[in-house]
Amino acid sequence: MPNPVAVSIELDAAEREQLEGWARRRSSAQALALRSRIVLLAAEGLTSTEIAGRLEVDHATVRKWRNRFALLRLDGLIDEPRPGRPRTITDAQVEEVIVKTLESAPKDATHWSTRSMAKEVGLTQTAVSRIWRAFGLQPHRRERWKLSKDPLFIEKVRDVVGLYLAPPERAVVLCVDEKSQIQALDRTAPILPMLPGTPERATHDYKRAGTSSLYAALDITTGKVIGALHQRHRAIEFKKFLAAIDREVPNDLAVHLVLDNSSTHKTPAIQRWLAAHPRFVLHFTPTSASWLNLVERWFAELTTKKLRRGAHRTVAALNADIRAWIETWNTDPKPFVWTKTADQILDSIARYCQRINDSRH
Repeated sequence: MPNPVAVSIELDAAEREQLEGWARRRSSAQALALRSRIVLLAAEGLTSTEIAGRLEVDHATVRKWRNRFALLRLDGLIDEPRPGRPRTITDAQVEEVIVKTLESAPKDATHWSTRSMAKEVGLTQTAVSRIWRAFGLQPHRRERWKLSKDPLFIEKVRDVVGLYLAPPERAVVLCVDEKSQIQALDRTAPILPMLPGTPERATHDYKRAGTSSLYAALDITTGKVIGALHQRHRAIEFKKFLAAIDREVPNDLAVHLVLDNSSTHKTPAIQRWLAAHPRFVLHFTPTSASWLNLVERWFAELTTKKLRRGAHRTVAALNADIRAWIETWNTDPKPFVWTKTADQILDSIARYCQRINDSRH
């Protein structure tokens, strides 16, 4: 029969220090922390019944770990490795999944799915999914990118970023662009409002009522926007927008415009207007580098918050909605803060190009 008298526990300094460290664990190894507290209380002379009551555990649990410690000391409190299911996926199979994902495509599709890859290599979909997650592979995704071929790319990046990070004194820096062909769209049936458990619903088809073009100039310091709506986007409209900017900006400030390389920005009529207004200085972004123009970020806000889910039966209604949104924006403008230096941008592009070249070898 088991000995009814609890075994006495005495600790040396090293054992006490280790047990106190284990006992302090809060979010991991809770079983080990509990066993350590049992032994520490036993070393203080408490009976197993008293320990069970204080720690709110079963008396048999206290007796078990008290005896295990007396027999095996600290090693007695640590769980032995438990037998588990042996590994079923080999390194060779993992390598096969990775290589096929990166270097091939299925015969009937442009990219692999977990189902097609599992069938190809003889694994389960779950196994393929885990391998892809472990190595950061996402065959279903594709992101767009385009590298500018502008021969003055570096110079233009340094020029524009320099304006963002260190605007000139006694001047205003405006990011200018056109959002053309904004469509006035109305759904073929009324939009059904959101209900508890049911999202807002709209028909997939719509009626077109015409288009509008928005010219916008974003002040990088204040975040305010000067906007103008026109039916078309030609040099004539751009010249009118320049005149609107000229009226809005105080006469004692120089005006630096960041804009793209559209032909409407460089016509003889525009050149003559600029010559007559020498306080205007144009800074062109590199070709195929619209990401460098901060007003594009503002256009994204307009699209997400107003245009994408809007419904307009006429162009006049569309224009009124856009003007109201701009007015609301300007009551509490939020400037977009540029943080990266030109060197950081150029280094990042260089690393990406090197990575692409290395992947082709």
